Amino acid sequence: MKVDKPFYRKLFSLVLPIAMQNFMNAVVSASDALMLGFEGQTALSAVSLATQVQFVLNLFFAALTSGMTVLAAQYWGKKEVTALEHVLAAALRCSFAVSFLFFLAAAAVPEFLMRIFTNDQGLVGMGASYLRVVSVSYLCMGVSQVYLCIMKNSGRTLRSTIYGSAAVLLNLILNGILIFGAFGAPKMGIQGAALATLISRMIVLMLVLRENGGKGVVRIRWEYVRKPMEMLKRDYYHYTIPVLANILAWGCGFTMFSVIMGHLGEEAVAANAVANIVKNIISCFCLGIGAGSGIIVGNELGKGDLDRARQYGGKLCRTAVAAGVLSGLFLLMCTPLIFAFAPNLCGQAEAYLRVMLFICSYYLIGKSVNSTVVAGIFCAGGDTRFGMCCDAVTMWMVIVPVGAVAAFVLKLPVLWVYFLLNLDELIKLPAVYRHYKKYAWVKNLTK
Repeated sequence: MKVDKPFYRKLFSLVLPIAMQNFMNAVVSASDALMLGFEGQTALSAVSLATQVQFVLNLFFAALTSGMTVLAAQYWGKKEVTALEHVLAAALRCSFAVSFLFFLAAAAVPEFLMRIFTNDQGLVGMGASYLRVVSVSYLCMGVSQVYLCIMKNSGRTLRSTIYGSAAVLLNLILNGILIFGAFGAPKMGIQGAALATLISRMIVLMLVLRENGGKGVVRIRWEYVRKPMEMLKRDYYHYTIPVLANILAWGCGFTMFSVIMGHLGEEAVAANAVANIVKNIISCFCLGIGAGSGIIVGNELGKGDLDRARQYGGKLCRTAVAAGVLSGLFLLMCTPLIFAFAPNLCGQAEAYLRVMLFICSYYLIGKSVNSTVVAGIFCAGGDTRFGMCCDAVTMWMVIVPVGAVAAFVLKLPVLWVYFLLNLDELIKLPAVYRHYKKYAWVKNLTK
């Protein structure tokens, strides 16, 4: 079979920078927990639970940027920059409001947020001290995350990756200095990790605002933010609301996994924290393919080349399966290295982690396919409602109830509960495949 070299060159020119940016974001989230793990298992557990607040915030950002990408990829395919700036303005209006609400909650009632995830008072107190400091960074993300997304959709993927990478390196360096008190700095522990995260996100915001001032770029125009074009604002909401419902259905269900695991003991929390960090880092390439798929298919749909978009969809599905298998195998190969660099886990937590990593290896196959097809290809053509219904049913009618019953009613062993909670991506594959073959996503949305 002849390989379509131009297609794969275009795909990987998008995927590699996006995957690198996803990797850098995952490293930022992981570095706080992992470095604090050297201070003790309790610090690791507390911060891993506290960062679930940011995980939920990131779900909102993912929905707002995904809804924007639906329109941005197609309008960029037609080179309609003014329309793109109005779409950007509509997304920023929403992100401002969401980031402010999360800032307010984390700054004012962090103990309440922590009690959602655990009833351990020691973990609540330590996690709350982290949230108070890191809360300001949520305001920075309200602008930077949206603008970095528009950069990916307007030919500046590499620059957005460079900005994200610079912030990650700074975060890692500051973590080492502020957590452990290197180079004469005070040893701040958990609060040092939060301060390092805050500083790095402020740097990203400054880089984004500097980029926004350049010539010939898609810009934040504050007059559009105050009053975006009504038609494009309606279109943005039309495609964003189902994506938001979809991501929240999946993400809040996923957060319930941490709630369930958080009530099964500190060992389960610590092992789950490390497993999630590893899974998030290794899945970055798969998520990059998903994001690149949305841009490539959206560009072709915006140009009106529906046949080519359909052909690309098939190639992207096959690529996603291969990426998922390779990612799972890579995770298994890295298992000895993970234990070599894992924090000081107790014997029971290490035993849990070994099996959890095996479960994560096949989970990545389903994750790769669904992120490419549901979050990439379907959304590129405005087919955002299927994902909402699929995730709502899978998470809230199957996985969360089954996991809760297994943990609190049947009181099954920790690893059985973890196994059941990680079936979500696999059980929806038949429905995703059936919907893909209907080709309801092959639509030109531009006006």
